[in-house]
Amino acid sequence: MRRIDYDTEQYHDYVRGRALSEQQMAAWIGAFEGLLPGRRPLAGLDVGSGTGRYTPALAQAFGPVTGVEPSVRMREIAQQQSRHPDVRYLAGSAEDLPVPSGSADYALMFLSWHHVEDKPRAVEELARVLNPGGRLLLRENFSDHIPPSGWWLEYFPRGYEVDAAMFQPLHEVIATFTTAGWRVAGFGRVIEPSSGTRGEMLERLRLGVHSTLAHFTPDQLETGFRRLEQAVAADPDAPAPADPATLLTLERGS
Repeated sequence: MRRIDYDTEQYHDYVRGRALSEQQMAAWIGAFEGLLPGRRPLAGLDVGSGTGRYTPALAQAFGPVTGVEPSVRMREIAQQQSRHPDVRYLAGSAEDLPVPSGSADYALMFLSWHHVEDKPRAVEELARVLNPGGRLLLRENFSDHIPPSGWWLEYFPRGYEVDAAMFQPLHEVIATFTTAGWRVAGFGRVIEPSSGTRGEMLERLRLGVHSTLAHFTPDQLETGFRRLEQAVAADPDAPAPADPATLLTLERGS
């Protein structure tokens, strides 16, 4: 899998290309709320926080949040975007979290696990920084849960196959954690509401900020966008389908 360097690509269009509606954000915060303790505040980590799509909303809902992001450019944008007093962003990665041991009640990794290079090391680090019983909300796609994402993938040659190749099967991810003393606290799907119209989605896809697009060949991209444009042109104002997204919840051992 080609490694994406977010300091040289995607960062400049990421906010616009991956923007969330109020309904989408509400769906995710509601899902997280059902998986976290009811007391407030909770100290949170947003690991692989990118441009800070979720960090301020997490702080608003649960309490102070530290966004950890290796990309300098993505962190700069996140800091410019957020003025929430309970949010901070630090340089770091899942394998090297720049926070004290036992300092977080939960961590969120939203479509960032597949970017982690040393996964066993990340599991150790996440266990170190979470309190006993702390939870990891792992929003990730899994290669054995097809389609893993995106209605638009059907228009690209080998679209679902290329996308699935980016991700591990669910059992493999679970084994990485459970062999290190974690337990599975839940697994299910969150229905992410429509992102807008098909026409609007096409314009965002053209920005190239979906990681899957970086793994298509130039010919596949050309063919896929041509097919997608033809399909969208028939009814550009039709709503894009809602996305059934997989969410794995893991709990740190005591």
